[in-house]
Amino acid sequence: MNATKRRALYETLQSLNPHPKPELEFTSPFELLIAVMLSAQATDVSVNKATRKMFPVANTPDKLLALGEESVADYIRTIGLYRSKARNVIATCEILLAQYGGEVPHTREALEGLPGVGRKTANVVLNIAFGQPTIAVDTHIFRVANRTGLAPGKDVRAVEAALEKFTPPEFRQDAHHWLILHGRYVCKARRPECWHCAIEPLCEYRPKTPPPDL
Repeated sequence: MNATKRRALYETLQSLNPHPKPELEFTSPFELLIAVMLSAQATDVSVNKATRKMFPVANTPDKLLALGEESVADYIRTIGLYRSKARNVIATCEILLAQYGGEVPHTREALEGLPGVGRKTANVVLNIAFGQPTIAVDTHIFRVANRTGLAPGKDVRAVEAALEKFTPPEFRQDAHHWLILHGRYVCKARRPECWHCAIEPLCEYRPKTPPPDL
């Protein structure tokens, strides 16, 4: 995809959703960090259901630490890999209190040093909580970037690098929001809904998918 089409693609997504918001529910950088950690191999809907019950009880490192691993596990039991996630949540709280005064660090290196926090989670937190123009690549963004021709790559790091290189600066802050929502609701894995896709004229995916009744 050339630069003109890439710009047009982002302009189209921006016109449809000028101020995109994450679907995870949170009220602080710490709540966001925990929610994103829990969302690995799970849906945002399932995470929100769990955190709506847990965060009113404990939503700071010291409160979650006091709650304990078993109680955290009980709150997030409906989320995949809940036991290992509960263990990572407690370990992360311990590190935040011991090394960062209970605050969420602002650097990728520090975030990736927390248990259960990988590059994608770090990028999400840096982007949403701290306003850094990072681009977090998940399965939806990986699919959209490759399928459309926007930023092809054979793995998530290659796609991230391509998106960072080719995304115009004015779209960097919101790029991953637009792409993840597009992948989640339109450019779906099994059957992309090309028949009502706003960026279909710019997309290089062939063949386009017809409506279900055709």
